[in-house]
Amino acid sequence: MEARGIHHLGVVVEDLDAALDTYQRFFGARLEHRETVPEQGVEAAAVLVGDSRVELLASLGDETPVGKFLAKRGPGMHHVAYEVADVRQTIAELEHEGAELIDAEPRRGLFGLEVAFIHPDSLHGVLAEVVSRG
Repeated sequence: MEARGIHHLGVVVEDLDAALDTYQRFFGARLEHRETVPEQGVEAAAVLVGDSRVELLASLGDETPVGKFLAKRGPGMHHVAYEVADVRQTIAELEHEGAELIDAEPRRGLFGLEVAFIHPDSLHGVLAEVVSRG
């Protein structure tokens, strides 16, 4: 598996509108896309900071993965997303290499991307996501 680069950094926030305002004021961030993804329990906003992307994630409820993260750890860094050519192929390669996968099958993410998560235990404590255009 070879990643094309970092697609985005995921950051959990308590208030999406307030976070958007902060990133715009502090870093000149430009809103690229905002979407509610009910099946993942989040409202997300992708912002561009120069040539880089930050994905701000707000929970839709306490029992969602992001809601549980927020309750346990508070707002902050959530994951690093790597762009790959093919998520399905990458999942198979990662599994073959011994990675602990959260997603055995891709799911839909922002922008209509296919995404899958890799458990932090496999990556020295960092939750990772692989993403592709599908």
